[in-house]
Amino acid sequence: MNRTRYFSTLFLFFAFLLITIGVAPLIGGTQIDIVRAFSSDIPFEQNIDANILFLARLPRILLAGLAGASLAISGAVFQALLRNDLAAPFTLGVSSGAAFGAVSFIATGASFSFLGIQGISWCAFAGALLAVGLVFSLTRVRNNEFQTATLLLAGVTANFFFAALVMFIHYLSDFMQSFRIVRWLMGGLDITDYGTVLSVVPPVAIGFILLMIIARDLNLISAGVGAAMSRGVDVAKIQQGGFILASLITGTVVAFTGPIGFVGLIAPHIVRLVVGPDLRLLLPTTFMFGAAFLIICDTVARTLISPTEIPVGVITAVLGGPFFVWLLKRKKA
Repeated sequence: MNRTRYFSTLFLFFAFLLITIGVAPLIGGTQIDIVRAFSSDIPFEQNIDANILFLARLPRILLAGLAGASLAISGAVFQALLRNDLAAPFTLGVSSGAAFGAVSFIATGASFSFLGIQGISWCAFAGALLAVGLVFSLTRVRNNEFQTATLLLAGVTANFFFAALVMFIHYLSDFMQSFRIVRWLMGGLDITDYGTVLSVVPPVAIGFILLMIIARDLNLISAGVGAAMSRGVDVAKIQQGGFILASLITGTVVAFTGPIGFVGLIAPHIVRLVVGPDLRLLLPTTFMFGAAFLIICDTVARTLISPTEIPVGVITAVLGGPFFVWLLKRKKA
């Protein structure tokens, strides 16, 4: 890989992300005077522009960036491991498992927090792990290789299974619980703070670093299991590690934002068209593009029919549906 091309490509995606993060907070139903927001002559408590910028919009945009980045690299890893364009956290049942955990928590009416993280987030995380365990238990490993068709089928099965459980719990819930369940399932970033953002950073950062460490082996596996084994790659170990890391990252962000669909499907494909399939470059560029993509979607969600906000999951679904159909038609062509 040409080092100059590698770092220049990273720089371009980083610049795009920085511009997105810089511009998005200035867009909204209420106009912000940026000079007044940064003015030191006005006490922060009395500075409405600074309050909107730093307490309402900036933490929301940072969480959107982390969520988009996490879902995007998870999709890239799933697609590489399964060598299937349709693989994504949503299609493999991970998001549905997390939704089942969160909905179960809402239905019980429980309330607790651990390590500063709300109980709903822990339950969503546990649900994602449960989905991963179910998919692994249904998937056969033959000759040190996951059977791709079986794994996708197991993912679809898990998706329907957890979706059915969510509907059943929803049916039994009272009005207030039902409202919270529907609102969470739509996916949203409107209620967040810097504490939430900081709690998401460590697992996402660790997962991303570990995936970058095994990116070369993932490359070889995506090219062919036989070739990877001939180059000394422990295929089963790398496959399991890739699945678990991608699932944990997904579970972490879904726990806080709800199941935001299609980001893991759209972002890797768009970036792959630009930088190619090499995961050593695809993963960091997808990370940055996925972050910028969800920030843009969230900006549209909170301004399109302002002052009413649209759940960001609705925007990504509207974009993702036609994109999914395009992928299907391209595979048939």
